[in-house]
Amino acid sequence: MFNTPTPYLYLKNHLTFPLIIHHSPSPSCSLHFSTNNTSDSTTSFAVSYLINNFNFTPQYASKLCSTYEIRFQTSEKPDLVLNFFRNNGFSETQLCSIISKAPRLLTCDPFIRVVPKFEFFLSKGASKSDIVSMVSKYPRLLYSSLENHIVPTYELLYRFLQSHTIACAIYYPKILIDYRVPRNIRLLIEIGVPNPNIATLLQKQCRAFIIPNMPMLIEELKNLGFNPSEKTFARALEAKLSVNNTLWKKKVDAFKKWGWSDEDIVEGFRKHPHYMLTSIKKINLVMNFWVNQLGWDALAIAKIPRVIEYSLERRIIPRAEVVQFLLKKGLRKKNASLTLPFVLPEKLFLDKYIKRYKEESSYLLKLYEEKRTLSLKDKTDMS
Repeated sequence: MFNTPTPYLYLKNHLTFPLIIHHSPSPSCSLHFSTNNTSDSTTSFAVSYLINNFNFTPQYASKLCSTYEIRFQTSEKPDLVLNFFRNNGFSETQLCSIISKAPRLLTCDPFIRVVPKFEFFLSKGASKSDIVSMVSKYPRLLYSSLENHIVPTYELLYRFLQSHTIACAIYYPKILIDYRVPRNIRLLIEIGVPNPNIATLLQKQCRAFIIPNMPMLIEELKNLGFNPSEKTFARALEAKLSVNNTLWKKKVDAFKKWGWSDEDIVEGFRKHPHYMLTSIKKINLVMNFWVNQLGWDALAIAKIPRVIEYSLERRIIPRAEVVQFLLKKGLRKKNASLTLPFVLPEKLFLDKYIKRYKEESSYLLKLYEEKRTLSLKDKTDMS
C-alpha cells in the first residue's frame, strides 16, 4: 500500500489502491491542469512555484513552463503530487530531477496517473525502492498509458525474459514505453531468430532495442552470410549493437595497423563476431605481444580471432611460453596452428601440450604455472 497525503477533501474516494490485476481501461487523465484561465498569471504562478520549491533559476523555470505549457493558479494539485512522491520514498534531490525532466507530472492526479503503475510494478515483484529508482531514472515512464504501452510491452518482454523481466525494467525503464522495442522484437521473430537468442540479446543489450536502424543492421548481417536462425547471427547483432560506427572504424583501423586486410577483419567477424567487442587497448596489447615479443604472424590470429578476447596474463602469455619451448625443442611442427593452443579448454591444453611430453612435463608445468603467477603479479604491481 502506498502512503497517501490526506488534506484534500476531493481525494476521499482515493485512499485505497487495489493491485492492477486486470486489463480493463482505467480513466484517462490529462497531463495538463484543466482550467479556463490560461492567462499569463497562471504561468507566472507556475514559474514562481518551480523557483520556490526546486530552487530553479527564473530563466529555467520560465523555460520549463513555456516548453511544456505548465499552467496552474493554485498550489493544491502540485502540492498533492509532491507530497505523494515524498510519502513514498522520493528524496528532494530525486524530486528536483524528476520535475526538471517531466514537469507535467505536477498537473496530473497521481491517484489516476501514477498509483496504478506503481501497483502494477509491485505486483510484478518490484520493491518500493525499485520503483523509486525506475521513476528517478526515467520519470516519463509515468506519462505512458499502462494498458496501451506498459502492460503489452511487459508481457512481450516476459515471453523471453520470464522472471528477469522486472529486473530488466528496473535497470532500463525506457524499455517499457519506447515504441521501437516491440517493433524490433517482432522484427527478429519474423526473420526467424530463435526465442533463446532474442532473450540473450535483451539481457545483454536491452538499451539497443530502441535503435531506429535495426532493419538496416539485419540486412547488413544477412549480406555478410549470417543466418538469423543460428547463434552467430545473434552474436553478430550484439556486436553491431554494442559498438557505434565511429568506434567500429577505429577498431578496424587498429587491426589494419597490424597487417590485417578488410577481408581478414570481415572473415574474422564471420567466424567469431564477439572479437569486435574487444577494446582497442586490448587489441594492441595482444598484438604487440604476439608480433613484437613472440615474433609470430599477426594474421594467425585472424584465423581464430577469439584469441584476442582471452586474458593476456592468465592465458596468452603462459601458454605462449609452453608453445615456444616446444617449438625450440622440435616437439611441435613449425607449420602447426599457432592459435589452437590458446583456445583449448584448460584440461585439454594441459593434456595435449604438457602432460603428453612425459620427459618435459614437470618442467613445462612448472614453467606454465610460474608464468601465470608472474604475469598476474606484474599486473597487480602495475595497478
